[in-house]
Amino acid sequence: MKIRTLIVDDEPLARQRIRLLLENETDVEIAGEAADGNAAIAALLNDAPDLLFLDVQMPGIDGFEVIKAIPPDQLPVVIFTTAYEQHALQAFEAHALDYLLKPFKACRFKDAVSHAREQLASRRAGEATKELLDLIGRKSDAPNHLTRLTVKDGGRMVILKVSEIDAIEAAGKYVVVHSGKENHILRETLTALESQLEPNHFLRISRSAIVNLDHIRELQPMFKGEHIVLLRNGLKLPMTRGLREVEHLLKFS
Repeated sequence: MKIRTLIVDDEPLARQRIRLLLENETDVEIAGEAADGNAAIAALLNDAPDLLFLDVQMPGIDGFEVIKAIPPDQLPVVIFTTAYEQHALQAFEAHALDYLLKPFKACRFKDAVSHAREQLASRRAGEATKELLDLIGRKSDAPNHLTRLTVKDGGRMVILKVSEIDAIEAAGKYVVVHSGKENHILRETLTALESQLEPNHFLRISRSAIVNLDHIRELQPMFKGEHIVLLRNGLKLPMTRGLREVEHLLKFS
């Protein structure tokens, strides 16, 4: 039997790449494509594909919300695709079937399809679906605070414990993550990361910096009531946040 496959991504070139790679899989049939979450939901309900390549980050309804909208008995095997590393860790922790981090290589894509083929052949798709739904349930029932952060370092993927991060500084469309003596570059905005960090442990001290409250060594006074935050690793960052608010958080963090 053919593996009927749906491709969902808001970027036409991303959908085209998946389509071209699937041409090498003789037992795969493309059932359709969708460019947004609403179209994806309609296609899943109407066409009932066996396999779904699903982008996480889409305007409007994202990939996780698409999964939530489909009855459990109608969900296919899901392979997430995205350019954002932090989503990958969430999927792996939830035991998702597979996760492709853009730009992925042809051999990595082939491995994901092979994994999906085995899953379908052994009738374990229902188990993978349940794990995904558990992830969505936890996502909606409680704040989704990060415990780990994944960053690229050359050809390897480094996984940082959030508790070991000293500070995060904005750098245009990127951020610099300071952890001990190491600095890592991550393609993400400071505001997006702030919403995923535990507010009792991380504080945005200015428009361009977030610090780990547990890693603050001193608050050094400067001119006109301003202060400098000195961290345990020696890093100094200017603070524009009110001193009383910071002192209160340090007291109860």
